[in-house]
Amino acid sequence: MTEAAEATQDSWAIVVNHEEQHSIWPAGRELPAGWNEIGFTGDRQACLDRIATLWTDLRPLSLRG
Repeated sequence: MTEAAEATQDSWAIVVNHEEQHSIWPAGRELPAGWNEIGFTGDRQACLDRIATLWTDLRPLSLRG
């Protein structure tokens, strides 16, 4: 997705992979393999703000513990 397309995208979803790494993805688009929605959607900044509160340990799950 280009920066111009990202700027016009209204709704984003928070997604997480098997390593518990978080990202945002355009809401309504098919997810890439290995990623799942967590049930939070909103504008880009709201999703990034939510990720900041959820994902406090940035190490992949396999390196934690």
